[in-house]
Amino acid sequence: MSRTLGPVFRALGDPTRRWFIEALMDGEVRLREVADMFPLSLPTVLHHLRVLEKCGLLDSRKEGPMRLYSLRAEGLQEAEVWLRRVLWSRYRPTLGSLPEDWGHLRG
Repeated sequence: MSRTLGPVFRALGDPTRRWFIEALMDGEVRLREVADMFPLSLPTVLHHLRVLEKCGLLDSRKEGPMRLYSLRAEGLQEAEVWLRRVLWSRYRPTLGSLPEDWGHLRG
């Protein structure tokens, strides 16, 4: 398993961070918009966003006085590939053949 998966799974282990991931699914969001979505203080929101950014799940950029956050699809891709491979190997007897969209996992 890749060394990058540990920090990703640790970050996703927190339900607040999973909320942030879901909130950013539709595209780039301003820091204030993210903070307004959750009943948390701004320092708490920033902490969670920094953890997600540090492990590669989010990008941020400054635009004038605003900071904008967006998901990094690549950050989730490695975790998705690992989960699909593990789940398919575990549930293969129940699931049958590997679904077509999982073709990149075939040995």
